[in-house]
Amino acid sequence: MCWVKVEILYVADCRSHPAAVQLVRDVLVSQGVIAEICEVLITDNHMAKAQSFRGSPTIRVNGRDVAGESSQSAHCALSCRLYPDSSQIGLPHAEWIRQALVNACEADTG
Repeated sequence: MCWVKVEILYVADCRSHPAAVQLVRDVLVSQGVIAEICEVLITDNHMAKAQSFRGSPTIRVNGRDVAGESSQSAHCALSCRLYPDSSQIGLPHAEWIRQALVNACEADTG
């Protein structure tokens, strides 16, 4: 059994936030992973910068963004986030979350 920490960072009134929480829960159940889910409300630009916030919602597993690192990592702002090639606007692929969980569990047992 694997235990991970999942953070869902979001801005107030983010329409994708509730769906992101549900997506994370669904993937956790399907993978049989136990997780602490922390929902973090980003309230201002200072907090966005301090959290390396890349838009709402941002999902991290054990501190790593499920979408990986990109050239946009340095860009932090109170904004919505779009995920490339995702079928659901404002949400990452479920597979990205699943893979992040697998990687975290492998690192935990490695």
